Amino acid sequence: MAAVSIDERLEAPLSLIAQWREDVHCVFARDPAAHSVWEILLTYPGVHATLFHRANHRLWKAGWKLPARILGSVARMLTNVDIHPGATIGRRLFIDHGLGVVIGETTVIGNDVTLYHGVTLGGTTWNKEKRHPTLGDNVLVGSGAKVLGAITLGDNVRVGANSVVVKDVPPCCTVVGIPGRVIQSKGTKIQNRHGIDLDHHLVPDPVGKAINCLMERIDELEARQTEVSKVLHEQHCEACEAESLCAAEQEIVIKRAVGE
Repeated sequence: MAAVSIDERLEAPLSLIAQWREDVHCVFARDPAAHSVWEILLTYPGVHATLFHRANHRLWKAGWKLPARILGSVARMLTNVDIHPGATIGRRLFIDHGLGVVIGETTVIGNDVTLYHGVTLGGTTWNKEKRHPTLGDNVLVGSGAKVLGAITLGDNVRVGANSVVVKDVPPCCTVVGIPGRVIQSKGTKIQNRHGIDLDHHLVPDPVGKAINCLMERIDELEARQTEVSKVLHEQHCEACEAESLCAAEQEIVIKRAVGE
């Protein structure tokens, strides 16, 4: 069976009310602080921004671009979330906290995506073309992360907090750092029964691992150096007329000590 693109997956028609209902109820699966629908409707700016965008995007697609931009500006002032009306967003998007999130015009977001505060899905060119990222299904982007350019993040990708991603990321990978590096490869198991992995803080530390390897290597080299120094000290002669012979023998001892 041929692979289905993200754009094709997002073509399934849903009424505006049905989209709003899904956007509200998906919060219960991803935020344990949510207690009721009314609480979500009244106090979640990320949900407000998503609900606004659903209407703005329909105006944009219908050719009412100026009203869509005006309503988008109003939504930004009310929620502190800037979503361009032209962005294509799939079902059940959850923007947690919402503070400072920016989503560009040509961004494409799949289903069941989670964005934390400070996330930027931005462009890297001024040309009128696809210049913003494409996110697959079940993608999670940690707080402060920047995903820049017309790149693609595959399904089930996790982006660590404050990372800067500028290259494509294969499905089921974890990416961290500046620039972003893949540190956990394919086969990552999604633990949550809803198919959403919120444990984006449980990622390996590549810098810490490299430092640990260096410390172990230093300890090993220091141990060898101590062994060589001990052997030379035991065989040292304060007065010896055969200097060249001793030097050659010392070289043999050193090679044996270091394992050559």
